[in-house]
Amino acid sequence: MDIHLKETIPKVFQPIHKAVQNEGIKEVVAKGGRGSGKSSYLSLELVLQLLRHPDCHAVVLRKVAGTLRNSVYNQVVWAIDALGCTACFRCTVSPMECTYLPTGQKILFFGLDDAGKLKSLKLPFGSVGICWFEELDQFDGPEEVRNVEQSIFRGGSYSLTLKSFNPPAMARSWVNRYALEKRDGKLVHHSTYKDLPRALLGERFWADAEHLRTTNPEAYRHEYGGEVVGSGAAVFANLQLCVVPDDEILTFDRIYHGVDWGWWPDPWAYNACAYDPARRRLVIFDELTRFRCPNADTAQLLIERGVGGDEGSFLIADGAEPKSCADYRAAGLPCRAARKGPGSLRESMKWLQSLAEIVIDPARCPDTAREFGEYEYAKDARTGEVLGGYPDAGNHHIDAVRYAVESVWRRRGT
Repeated sequence: MDIHLKETIPKVFQPIHKAVQNEGIKEVVAKGGRGSGKSSYLSLELVLQLLRHPDCHAVVLRKVAGTLRNSVYNQVVWAIDALGCTACFRCTVSPMECTYLPTGQKILFFGLDDAGKLKSLKLPFGSVGICWFEELDQFDGPEEVRNVEQSIFRGGSYSLTLKSFNPPAMARSWVNRYALEKRDGKLVHHSTYKDLPRALLGERFWADAEHLRTTNPEAYRHEYGGEVVGSGAAVFANLQLCVVPDDEILTFDRIYHGVDWGWWPDPWAYNACAYDPARRRLVIFDELTRFRCPNADTAQLLIERGVGGDEGSFLIADGAEPKSCADYRAAGLPCRAARKGPGSLRESMKWLQSLAEIVIDPARCPDTAREFGEYEYAKDARTGEVLGGYPDAGNHHIDAVRYAVESVWRRRGT
């Protein structure tokens, strides 16, 4: 990266720029709070990659066309100027486009409320190589975004998708789920206003942020921290989604394994976790999820996973299916049935909720991270009041974890 770019691209985004330059990254998902600089960075990256690939064009998208001019169009014009390229571009609003004069490459702007224009896209040469979805959460869902990508990325040797959004408060929002999905060539980055030089945003911005932090901490975490804070009905307030390194897993003295039986539409779910009683910390670091998979096949998956290979370890499974537990024992797995009974659900859930931390690696365990993050108490449809009890839906990996650590939470004094 030359000196000029180091001055233009904030330090927090420079590792992303280096990764994109190496062309191993095909998709950048930039999320974060208010004033995090993600849109400014992506506009710079879009222009830089356009100049680097003279045979391609770029498309910039918002859900509603009427929002283009005062958001992404002005942002791209700013980026062109920040990179010292104003004299090399012709930028117009009718049609809304920026043309790189030396090559004729175009940056085109569309709203998906008029998808016909995008479908009839005509280019002077080459193909679309770069696409930026701004305010990704405003699009209708992954299908809509995927259809756009499939339509515009046709031909050409280079492609890069940029996606930016402020995470919605609810964990079950499709963009929050999407950010947890692991895929080769996909880079997910989170930033906040604190990652930028203070002078860049000004003292008024920082003062407003600090005022909200002291008067409404949860709103501050969501608006300025870009955190998924939920609706106030989250069951697990002690959830931490973070990477669990291989070297940490090697230090675990005992691994707890659990299975929740399923077929369709409910999945079969497996989890492995470790518990640190001194810190009251549960780490969930492995999962498997399968649909319509016979017992013999899932047993083989677990054997290949090394389940049962650690001395003194057991696999605890839902006791509602004695035959399935017997099938696993016949396959050589040390499978025991969970001891269900009055109050067992409530006691195990209370124990999980009482822990200092439930750590889940979202890359290793995306389904588990989603379940724990989205699991909420039911609310009264009329009053909105939170109801007691634990909903029996979307909790298959939660149940697998409950079964896995049954010997811990049933112990006296825990």
